[in-house]
This record gives sequence, structure tokens and C-alpha cells, in this order.
Amino acid sequence: MYSAVQYEPQASASRLTLVEVESPPEMPPEGVSAAWRKLLIQAEMAAPHVQVAAIEGEHGSGKHTLARYLFSRSPLASTTFLRRDAREWLVADADPATLAGCTYLDRVDLLAPPGQGLLLGVLKALQDRPPGRFVLIASSQTSMRQMAAQGLLLPDLAFRLTAVRFAIPPLRQRREDITVLAQSLLDRFCHLYQQRPVILGPGSLARLLQHNWPGNVRELAAVLETAFLEAVNGIIRPDDLALPSGLETSQNMQQPMMRPDSLNLDAVVQHHVQYVLDLNRGNKLRAARQLCISRSTLYRILGNETILAH
Repeated sequence: MYSAVQYEPQASASRLTLVEVESPPEMPPEGVSAAWRKLLIQAEMAAPHVQVAAIEGEHGSGKHTLARYLFSRSPLASTTFLRRDAREWLVADADPATLAGCTYLDRVDLLAPPGQGLLLGVLKALQDRPPGRFVLIASSQTSMRQMAAQGLLLPDLAFRLTAVRFAIPPLRQRREDITVLAQSLLDRFCHLYQQRPVILGPGSLARLLQHNWPGNVRELAAVLETAFLEAVNGIIRPDDLALPSGLETSQNMQQPMMRPDSLNLDAVVQHHVQYVLDLNRGNKLRAARQLCISRSTLYRILGNETILAH
């Protein structure tokens, strides 16, 4: 979900590194649904003991938020939280002997077979490490156990990663969270832009509740931030929300979300960046901030340059 956490992009012509080192938020993630509260309770129970965990869910559903919450409740909460792309981490930094603090690996489901073998080797080596020195959290947009059953992921790797497993439902399946999330996001935008409170006008909340949210909480944040900046007299009206009409929303609820034609990671990144840019009506500054990248990196992605090492 939206966060003021800062990232340190280290870009080159062929690689983009995102390293997050800020301490975790003190406030728990927002949500009132039974499914979300169950996940938080599960995280609190597992946090004192977990060394390896998996968080699964659609893009933008809150995997990173839950990972930070899990970390904040662990004995390592005072150490560093490192967020890395799984492929890049395996190539550059995957040394079990030096692993410390919390390492959050994005998109393990996109690892090719050689990368899966490398990660499995890391997990085997970590068996000999004493507890209480590290937490490794793997994120995936797809069930890793299902991937293993389909021959897309090494079974041993899937079982080791998912012994402690958190499955986040998409926002459309926990609509009761939309109201509290929307209010929390508007409060954060007020603080970020140092503006007076902005409220949802008549009919606006209804539009939010009707939408299918294929981009989940990340899409909600993008839509509300755009509307926040365009609101007149501190009121967000239904027309300020960059959402499809009621008919389009109804049709979208019956159709799977469009995905990039290629499973190449660069193509997936470019597809998502364009999606966020469209949500912001072409505003590149807002899109870059929501993606936690610089505008120059955004321009490189839009120019179809390779941004991740192969």
C-alpha cells in the first residue's frame, strides 16, 4: 500500500536496484476485514520464531506491508529491512554466511530454473545458521505450491519457502477494508502535501466500493492521490475519481485482469509502470513517486530500456 518509506535507487544502463533500509512503521497496517485481521494475528504469532516465510498475493495487495509488519514484530525489528528483486539478489548478494536482519525478496515466482536452484542452495545453507539472526521473506503473485504441482517451481524450494505462508486475498474480496484504507490514505496525503483535510463527497465512497480494484491497494492509493490533488474546496467528487463507469466496472469484475504478453521480467515491469502512469492520467512525477523510482528511471522504462540484469 502507499507508504512514505524512501528507497535508494541505484540505476545503471542495465540494472535497477531498490534497497529499502528505513525502520518499519509503528502503526499496524490498516484493515478491518476478518481476512486481514487473521493475517495480522498470524504474523504476530509467527514473528518471534520465523526465519523463512512466504507471502503470496496479487500485485498491490499488501505483500510488502505485511512483510514489514511481520518484521516489526520480530526480535530483529531494530535491524535493517532489505528489499530486493529475487533474481538480482541471487546474483549479487546471496551469501548465507553474511545474511542478517530481514531480507525481502520480490517476485520469487519469476525465477527461472537456475535461479530456483540457487535459492534452494541458499535455504539449505541457512539450515546451519543459528536462529535469531536473520529473516528471509519471499513474495510471489502466485501460489508457490500450485506452481510446484504444475512443474513450474522446484517442489523442495516451494515446501521450504511456504512452511510459514501468508496468503493475502485481493481487495475485491475484502471490500470492507476499502473505507478505512481510503480514509487512512487521504490522511497520509494531507500530511505529505501539508494540505487541509480532504473528504470524500456524496457518491464517491460508493464508486470506490463498486470498483473491482484489479490493482488492489496500490491502485486505490494512485486513484485517491490523483483525486486528492484535483479536489476542489477539500471535497473529492465522484467525477474526480479516475475509475471506469458502473457498466465497465461490472464487466471488469467478470473478466481476468490483462497481463503482459511476455513473462520476461522487464516486460512485466514495463507493463506495470504503464499501468500506474495511466492511473495518474499521464502525470510522470506522481507515477514515479508512487513507484518509488526517479523520473529518469521512469523515462528509461518507458523507452523500453532493459532495467534488470539478465
